[in-house]
Amino acid sequence: MVTTKTTTWTGRTRIGDHGPETSTLGMGTWVLGGPWTFDGRDAGWGEVDDDVSVRAVHASIDAGVRLFDTADCYGAGHSERVLGRALRAVPASVRSEVTVATKFGLLTDEATRTGGGTDVAEAAVRRACAGSLRRLGVGTIDLYQLHGGVETAADAEDVVAVLERLADEGLVRRYGTAADAPEIVRVFARAPRAVSVQTQVNVFGRTDSVLDAARRGGLGVLARSPLAMGLLTGRYGTVRRPDAGDVRLDTPWWDYFDEATMPGWLDRVDAVRELLTTGGRTLAQGSLCYLWSLGVVPIPGARTPEQAAENAAALGYGPLDEEVVAEIDTLLADSPERRP
Repeated sequence: MVTTKTTTWTGRTRIGDHGPETSTLGMGTWVLGGPWTFDGRDAGWGEVDDDVSVRAVHASIDAGVRLFDTADCYGAGHSERVLGRALRAVPASVRSEVTVATKFGLLTDEATRTGGGTDVAEAAVRRACAGSLRRLGVGTIDLYQLHGGVETAADAEDVVAVLERLADEGLVRRYGTAADAPEIVRVFARAPRAVSVQTQVNVFGRTDSVLDAARRGGLGVLARSPLAMGLLTGRYGTVRRPDAGDVRLDTPWWDYFDEATMPGWLDRVDAVRELLTTGGRTLAQGSLCYLWSLGVVPIPGARTPEQAAENAAALGYGPLDEEVVAEIDTLLADSPERRP
């Protein structure tokens, strides 16, 4: 595993070799989309209050966060609308510092708040881009990310060609991929204005081949699910699980909250709790500091201003020491999420 010994911590970074300079912490906004379904399954995080969501975005900004990640499918467009509303309310001098990343490729219907399937043909990508621009209330998307719909390197080449045309037209500044198969990452790494790959990274594990492909290609890594869908906040246990209608209870991608597997994940949290909370960090903050030791940019979600402020306060601590990171990795060596 590669770790970085940081002597000067600024809380700032550049996304990839040629991307924008921004904060080393982002805010994910999936939760702000509210209830929606995809392929007939709950895909949101339950009910939300848009006013509270706006305050959560503002709390992140006040604490120094300058990167926000969303997608056109979150809440079938609702997350983009809420984020756009929040950013319009901040001073222009601050707004100019913010990088907004959104995604395309999954199909949803705003009116019914439902979705299903993918489409990355040029006409579909252009429609998606126009929709995101409208909902965000901007003329250009800072970072446009492929969400899904690509299975092969050849398919990815076609998508990159479309993204280059959108960039030439001024609709997109830079682009990246959240579809993180290594062969897809390598295609984006060769693309002129690609700067990032989004992949799952947290204390439980990551996919080393994806991180290697990103680093070799000069792409920055945005770490999704950095708090293991909330398990690493310490707010949940076997007697307190997410509410009904929450995507975390019924998803093929994670089993952190499944009744059969949750106890094992909680045991892993307990094994490293003391290490993650060194120096006065909360469990969530230590989990984010661990990721900075890997040289990635975590994008944790937040539902409330309090959660956003707690996450952002991790910026004041910086990366965990190499020795602590190594001990955590040893204790979590049995995790099924440590992939080659």
